[in-house]
Amino acid sequence: MSNDEPESVLFRRGTDGITLIAINRVQRRNAVNPATALKLAQAFTSFEEDETQKICVFHSTHGSFCAGFDLVELAQTAASNKTPPSVQTLNGRELGPMGPSRMQVKKPVICAVEGYAVAGGLELSLLGDIRVAAEDAVFGVFCRRFGVPLIDGGTVRLQAIVGLGRAMDMILTGRPVTAPEALQMGLVNRVVAKGRALDEAMKIAKQLLTFPQACMNVDRTNCYYSAYNAKSFEDALQQEYNSGVQVVSTESIAGATEFSQGKGRHGDFKTSKL
Repeated sequence: MSNDEPESVLFRRGTDGITLIAINRVQRRNAVNPATALKLAQAFTSFEEDETQKICVFHSTHGSFCAGFDLVELAQTAASNKTPPSVQTLNGRELGPMGPSRMQVKKPVICAVEGYAVAGGLELSLLGDIRVAAEDAVFGVFCRRFGVPLIDGGTVRLQAIVGLGRAMDMILTGRPVTAPEALQMGLVNRVVAKGRALDEAMKIAKQLLTFPQACMNVDRTNCYYSAYNAKSFEDALQQEYNSGVQVVSTESIAGATEFSQGKGRHGDFKTSKL
């Protein structure tokens, strides 16, 4: 890691339980090299392992989310032997060239996207459960032009999020997708004014903190199981019940008691945190 900038990844644990992770390589438009990839993976692992941290907000500095893998460094290091980026491991987990891109992060992640999220940067944005994009954000498989394949989860996550047809359009053509179109296709969840993506992501994160965490996370996990791991419809339903029923005694009964006392009626979200 000695050849990388000392602050290429910014990591901050919040006293409120919100972790912020940011790519900070302005000179490369936040493109990721191997050292930065490892730092990103370490940051997400630290977030997962810290029980005091509940929600992660993933963003970048200097107005651009991520330009993908650092092709300048790749060209320099691979010129002599033509080898692809090496696969790194962290605590026995295999990393992608972009770092945490092969992880199924165990707690909610909200991505705040300003500027370009392209190639491997698009793949990193797909780590988020929710994506907030500035109105000038651009998504795309720009690596199509240079013969660089999607090897950081793009062909797996993108089609699960936007559907096979839209994913094929983006993957085959490599065309830019603006924030309004990304919203329409379901690639992003909210579009905000330029420079406001992080603020909106933090607003969502603070809302998620108010909910009973075990229930929220079991529902989240079951969604991913159904999307990626379930062998059948029946298997997905059984997983949903088996894991969901475990939080009934810890959170649901207390929540039902609050409701019976008049809280949360008529769609009111101002209930106490259990």
